[in-house]
Amino acid sequence: MLAGSTMEQRRHYAVRMLQKAGVLSDDRLADAFSRVRREDFLGPPPWLIQERGGYREAPSHDVATLYEDVLVALDASRGVNNGSPSLHALALHSLSPQAGETVVHAGAGTGYYTAILAELVGAQGRVLAVEYDAVLADRARTCLAGHLNVEVVCGNALEWPKHEADIIYVNFAVDRPAEAWIERLRPGGRLLFPLGVPVFEGRNKGPEYTAMAGFLLVRWEAGGYSARFIEGVSFIWGEGVTPSDWACHTRLRAAFADNWRAVQSLRWKGIPAEDEWYSEPDWGLSTHALAVAAAE
Repeated sequence: MLAGSTMEQRRHYAVRMLQKAGVLSDDRLADAFSRVRREDFLGPPPWLIQERGGYREAPSHDVATLYEDVLVALDASRGVNNGSPSLHALALHSLSPQAGETVVHAGAGTGYYTAILAELVGAQGRVLAVEYDAVLADRARTCLAGHLNVEVVCGNALEWPKHEADIIYVNFAVDRPAEAWIERLRPGGRLLFPLGVPVFEGRNKGPEYTAMAGFLLVRWEAGGYSARFIEGVSFIWGEGVTPSDWACHTRLRAAFADNWRAVQSLRWKGIPAEDEWYSEPDWGLSTHALAVAAAE
């Protein structure tokens, strides 16, 4: 019988992952990581670990293998993984989920990071996990059965949320924000998603190819939508996501070759500015900060 991880082991892991992410001072996040057993979401050994160039079998069946900063396959045939704990630590710290908030986790996989979100929002909060793949969604329902504040749905996360949410956390790459992610974000809400383009574009790699992207954090503030990239990332391209067009991707690649870390705001609808960092007719990103809202 496989021995499970201990609280002490998970606490040590949480400290290491948060330290690597540069957010060691986030005690609530460290506690949430410590309370969730990663092995419960990854199935039995042998586990496959993704490294540059492909997958390798984990060197041991000891669960300690899972408490490193490794990507563990959920479906190696499609390149779907339970991603880097340190990257997700940075992402969740940036989103700063609070007790009682409503969160949508888009591309939830089997639900490991959903469970951590559920710990962060507490019993009065709610987490909706949306997973496109029916097999993974079924696994997530089983893995998350003990989390009474979580609901799992199988569907296209571009269409969710159906109602307002405080946080939308997206774990697949797209070339534009989905309308539902912006239109159903509450005032003060946060959206984090990988914005990018497919690496193998035009080479008939199918929908499961990887995208090089920037993790874009959007906040709905009094003067509009602030936006900044928190990290450069590599994510699987979203299943069910139809790329906008190749010309759009050429422009987006060119924008990323410029100073992408200078982005400060997002335009949603409205009139494009001439000097936007990236611009489409119905949305764009700017290196200009939001105008300060007038005092009441």
